[in-house]
Amino acid sequence: MKNITVIDSKKHRFSWGSLVELWEFREMLLLWIWRDIKVRYMQSTLGIGWALFPMLSQVLIYTLVFGKLVRIDSDGAPYALFALAGVVPWIFFSQALTTVSSSVYGAGQFLQKVYFPRLILPIAALFDKFFDFLISFTLLLIVLLVSGVTFSVNALVVPYLILLTMITALGFGMLAAALAVHFRDVLHMMGYVTMAMMYGSPVVYPMSLVPIEYKFWYSLNPMVGIIEGFRAALLSTRPMPWDLIGISTLIALSGLILGVLYFKSSESKFTDVG
Repeated sequence: MKNITVIDSKKHRFSWGSLVELWEFREMLLLWIWRDIKVRYMQSTLGIGWALFPMLSQVLIYTLVFGKLVRIDSDGAPYALFALAGVVPWIFFSQALTTVSSSVYGAGQFLQKVYFPRLILPIAALFDKFFDFLISFTLLLIVLLVSGVTFSVNALVVPYLILLTMITALGFGMLAAALAVHFRDVLHMMGYVTMAMMYGSPVVYPMSLVPIEYKFWYSLNPMVGIIEGFRAALLSTRPMPWDLIGISTLIALSGLILGVLYFKSSESKFTDVG
């Protein structure tokens, strides 16, 4: 008679026990993060250059097209710096959202072989892209300092904005990851979703160009407050948009709660991925 091992989560509802369990598997989480980073950089010719290439290429294209040809207003800042301050948080968000969304599906048959807290998958995917962000953000700070930008006290808000970006990507990414277990088309749609969100965010243009009657609905995109906050904190292009940051915070936290709850409720289906 063959022994049959059932790999399944004992709990499909989020609780404080889920956090305790996640802490108990912290070493696995760290190893998973390090594995992804090591594989990506150690097996490539450019190494960490791949963390900088998307940022530099996009800033160059946006500066030439929107800064030189279209001549979009940049709130008084040089357009290259304006674009750089928007592109860095945007690339982090879009890459993290996409990677977190595919974290369950990408685990494949590993989910069928061993039990571990499934929350490890999206969290590891998030911090994998956070490593890339640290590299590009360091370059951003160097460019700003070399350009003679003087940081104000508002720069102290940047760590919170980074955390808010992580929460936003994790929450909505987990929701998409769980949905992808039932509807595989979700993963194919992510590229179009991030593209639409980019043009619906002040990445290549300032929010001041948005007609006033649409600004409230526009601000419901959580990346609006984050990107405008980044520019206000680093470039002083405008007073700190606390109202926009407040809206982004509410939406990000709502997305995180919804994402975690739905992710946990869908765990019993994760072993069907393959």
